[in-house]
Amino acid sequence: MPDDELETLVERWLRLPEVADLLQIDVRRVRPLLRDRQLVAVRRASRSGGSAEPYVPELLLLDGHTLPELPGTVTLLADAGFTDEDTLRWLFTPDPSLPGSPIEALRSGRKTEIRRRAQALAF
Repeated sequence: MPDDELETLVERWLRLPEVADLLQIDVRRVRPLLRDRQLVAVRRASRSGGSAEPYVPELLLLDGHTLPELPGTVTLLADAGFTDEDTLRWLFTPDPSLPGSPIEALRSGRKTEIRRRAQALAF
């Protein structure tokens, strides 16, 4: 389950069926997107108080698609030893040198700069 910091950083979380609806795909096709690092999810307690289930930050989707800049960035962070939770924390933490957060920079087309920063974390 994500920590309190991550809960504060991510404004809106989506359950896998919600992700499938936004992507207009069958929910069974969402898990391969997670496995292939097209998306990132962390387990959170369900809204009904049931067992933890995977949730995806809404900002990882754009206009009914997965954010195209995300997979390469996630792979670079994984190569640097980041867990999925670490990856989301890094993507959503505000960085005054950008300005904004890395996810906001990715969504605004600043893929090269964000990937350069992610790659630097591996060293």
